[in-house]
Amino acid sequence: MTNILNISKNFWLCIFASILFLLLFYVLQVNCLTQEIYLLENNENKLVQLFSENEILEINFSRSNSLANIENYLLDGRFEKVSQIKYIQILESAIATK
Repeated sequence: MTNILNISKNFWLCIFASILFLLLFYVLQVNCLTQEIYLLENNENKLVQLFSENEILEINFSRSNSLANIENYLLDGRFEKVSQIKYIQILESAIATK
């Protein structure tokens, strides 16, 4: 009779330990899942922000490279007007013609 009580006691102890382990494992999994969802939403928000910044940068880039701004760039860049054009004549016997 004592042998049966020890087996029953050990059985219920194993069941209780298993339930406790599974409950702890469930809590850890829910915690990890919650953390991953938070990181995913955070990354999605950053992605949306980067897309909007990219659009603004593309607009600013197209404005800065327009033909109207090139004249201002040339005037501010201390370039000189060309008064005379001289061409370099290469002889046919030169190596550069080959």
